[in-house]
Amino acid sequence: MSNLFDELTAKISGKNKKIVFPEGLDERILTAAGKLSADGVVLPILIGNKESIEQKAKEVGADVSSCDILDPNDYPEFDAMVQSFVERRKGKATEEDARKILLDENYFGTMLVYMDKADGLVSGAAHSTADTVRPALQIIKTNGRVKKTSGVFVMVREDEKYVFADCAINISPDSQDLAEIAAESAVTARLFDIDPRIAMLSFSTKGSAKSPETEKVEEALKIAKENDSSLVIDGEFQFDAAIVPSVAEKKAPNATIKGDANVFIFPSLEAGNIGYKIAQRLGNFEAVGPILQGLNKPVNDLSRGCSSEDVYKLALITAAQAVGE
Repeated sequence: MSNLFDELTAKISGKNKKIVFPEGLDERILTAAGKLSADGVVLPILIGNKESIEQKAKEVGADVSSCDILDPNDYPEFDAMVQSFVERRKGKATEEDARKILLDENYFGTMLVYMDKADGLVSGAAHSTADTVRPALQIIKTNGRVKKTSGVFVMVREDEKYVFADCAINISPDSQDLAEIAAESAVTARLFDIDPRIAMLSFSTKGSAKSPETEKVEEALKIAKENDSSLVIDGEFQFDAAIVPSVAEKKAPNATIKGDANVFIFPSLEAGNIGYKIAQRLGNFEAVGPILQGLNKPVNDLSRGCSSEDVYKLALITAAQAVGE
């Protein structure tokens, strides 16, 4: 495992953070939960029928004896959870609705986090992103700093670490969205011991081209600075001007960022998703994520093609987010 995860393990060691895994019958989840439990880094909570989970774990050779197993159909505090859900949904769900909805493992798991029975949630091995994110947005909701959640990747290659955002959630962010994404990405960067130097990306550097797209990024920079004057942030930059000092000297000699950015805010999901995959496939960077940011409590989404190691790593990240709050 890379130094990045050694650092995260050290950050969460001894904190006893509880992470919920709604997909308690998935082989990859069981394998990762057994290892997390054995390594003592987090306390896994598996959702599902206890007998079925233990049988499945035995079949795949995973030791989940130290994991908590909770079944929505047999949960002692289910009535209290129903009431809490009805109150949280503020008239959008009746008690009858809640009793049905909370039998869904993602909703049940998210309520455990909301009710402080757990510190974070990892799902998505067998569910879509929408199935994971929707309960989080309805129940945990975004923090007071942002209106929307966003998804970042930490790009790692040996000792290099960069944050790319938004690569997972917002298709066409406006200026306000981009400003919020930048600020939240700075928080995420610090979680990984990255001192954030933020570049707002475009196809233009400091007015070299003019269009509604570049003006959107210029306005986002203005908003971000007004919201938090302590941010080290500048733009708009083409990628080379943001990361190559010699190019920055030619294209943006008076910029705050002098080719030394480490947090990159892409102007659209299209650009961000393409950008991180190019770095991953051609640059041999490890893409860690997507990490959801902007929520009141950490919830993270796995790829359905994930490995047990991916589950393990995302659990470490989720626990670190909980510690960092």
